Amino acid sequence: MTARTRSVQGVNELQAALASDDAFAAWYGRTLPRVYAYLLSRCGNDVALAEELTQQAFIAAVDQRSRFDGRSDTATWVCAIARHKLADHFRSLEREERRRTRLEVRQIQVERQVVDHAPALDDRAAIAAALRSLPASQRAVLAFVVLDDLSIAEAARLLGKSTAATQSLLHRARAAFRRAYDGDTADD
Repeated sequence: MTARTRSVQGVNELQAALASDDAFAAWYGRTLPRVYAYLLSRCGNDVALAEELTQQAFIAAVDQRSRFDGRSDTATWVCAIARHKLADHFRSLEREERRRTRLEVRQIQVERQVVDHAPALDDRAAIAAALRSLPASQRAVLAFVVLDDLSIAEAARLLGKSTAATQSLLHRARAAFRRAYDGDTADD
């Protein structure tokens, strides 16, 4: 199969999915689990956020269907849209954190979830909790560089930062994640 054939088939698959309610339901049913799993793993297992971003990704995919060129399968394309929605979400959180800091006229205080019970038995739960405790910009850079295996330059582009600033952010994010994961509440 040539690249052109694959491209035409991908475009045809999307066009067919949008042609009728039944075809859309079938396409959505095949594509949704992959997009949702992608986002859930990068949202610190925040189900509500993953659901919201998944919905936004599918809405954008339908709105931007004319931009789909078939170089990948449709699920991969929707996952790429989801990655941008996730980046938008993290940028929005970062802006809100900066606003809160200016209003409070003090250094950003990261809210940490206090766990009143014994440590989680599942490492994934501990990792998700540690990730949720980080500022949005640090969660974003870890998600893009560590989980998505993007280069620093690619993550910088998604975050709207310079490569040097993103490298520094990644270093701070890794250190903060280690502290949060180990349960160390000491400030820098």
